[in-house]
Amino acid sequence: MIAFDNSFARLPDRMFTRQAPTPVTQPRMLAHNDALAHQLGIDPAWLASPEAAQVLAGNAIPDGAEPLAQLYAGHQFGNWNPQLGDGRAILLGEVVGTDGQRRDVQLKGAGPTPYSRSGDGRAWLGPVLREYLVSEAMAAMGIPTTRALAAVATGESVIRETRLPGAVLTRIAASHIRVGSFQVHAARQDTDALRALADHVIARHYPDADGIPGLLDAVVAAQARLIARWMGVGFIHGVMNTDNMAISGETIDYGPCAFMDAYDPQKVFSSIDRQGRYAYANQPGIALWNLAQFATALIPLMPDQDAAIADFTTRINHFPDLYQAAWLHVFGAKIGLTDPQPDDADLIQRLLTLMAQNGADFTQTFASLATSDLQDRFADREAFASWTADWHRRRSSDHAAIMAGANPQIIPRNHRVEQMIAAAVDGDMAPFDALLDAVTAPYAPLDAARADLAAPPTSAEIVTATFCGT
Repeated sequence: MIAFDNSFARLPDRMFTRQAPTPVTQPRMLAHNDALAHQLGIDPAWLASPEAAQVLAGNAIPDGAEPLAQLYAGHQFGNWNPQLGDGRAILLGEVVGTDGQRRDVQLKGAGPTPYSRSGDGRAWLGPVLREYLVSEAMAAMGIPTTRALAAVATGESVIRETRLPGAVLTRIAASHIRVGSFQVHAARQDTDALRALADHVIARHYPDADGIPGLLDAVVAAQARLIARWMGVGFIHGVMNTDNMAISGETIDYGPCAFMDAYDPQKVFSSIDRQGRYAYANQPGIALWNLAQFATALIPLMPDQDAAIADFTTRINHFPDLYQAAWLHVFGAKIGLTDPQPDDADLIQRLLTLMAQNGADFTQTFASLATSDLQDRFADREAFASWTADWHRRRSSDHAAIMAGANPQIIPRNHRVEQMIAAAVDGDMAPFDALLDAVTAPYAPLDAARADLAAPPTSAEIVTATFCGT
């Protein structure tokens, strides 16, 4: 079973609605994460049992759970929405793992809540398996992220453009508190709720923070590190709304996310991002914009609000320097630099420019840089040869080892994810299992099977758009 130890449920009731999941007809376990179960103090044998399928589908409320749907607001594509909230997710409660860390246990796709906005509160199989696989791949690459504990089929259909099989994802997070969680109380001028939430977040995530200014500094720094890590693996979140930015600094809400194949800094996959607001290269700037909204929501907690506006503006404006330092560390390692210096940014950017000009595959280029002659992949062979000569002079003596730990050999390629989902809809989970095994060992050498899964798409396999699945 799950040993719950809840804290969010003790906060003021206006931060959430107590809400049980809606039962389903035929819950069946599709995938379960035994390693994560161990970390959470959950018996993997129980996780594989029919009883667990009942609990994680929402049919049975386990002892100690206090199911609820969280309230939040947010800016969606820059437009303010005063009330959002968990429209298809139920927080069962929290566990303290064997590592001493507190984490949320949430059922995503567990039925309607008061925040569903006329939605059915359900999820179909495709987005559930996509989030399971991509979040576990991100964790394996060392990128802060929510995790997937289980995926359960519901035995029921979900209507989107067509009839699709339903599923529920059990998502694990340091917490599900978002920028929008603060925005909703600031907008309602509910200073008491705002302060209670801030105190909770400081105690839970940033116990060394010095009050509200320290909380802001900590969240700014965490997001700078996170976005740099995204950029380093060619990850495009797709919906960087303020309600999709976790205060903990974890990646959350894998909707229309994707990894780039050919490098293009303006690449967009999300079908709803028609203006390119959340394109790959725009992600650092959007993170800064979101953090400014977070800072604005904290202003009512300060005794001198005019002084706080000036102070918080200064603190927010530290983000570009923090991000640039984190980016240099990430990309410096990708080209084998032990101690990258500010001047190395030009060397890195020259390579990225050449990659963009030649449509070079992002992952393969970096993964092959230390072991292969890539010159034939670049139309301007002379420019690449010049860059290579400069790189050879600059790279560290142990560059191969540094790069092996910084450059994944395999990512969840979009076409492979789509193929996996299509097979699962037809009842075949083998492609999911094979792809999950591959992407959760991202730095391991490529054997024949892994090399096939790691390969870029053919022209006929290229995925041009991804979808939220809601």
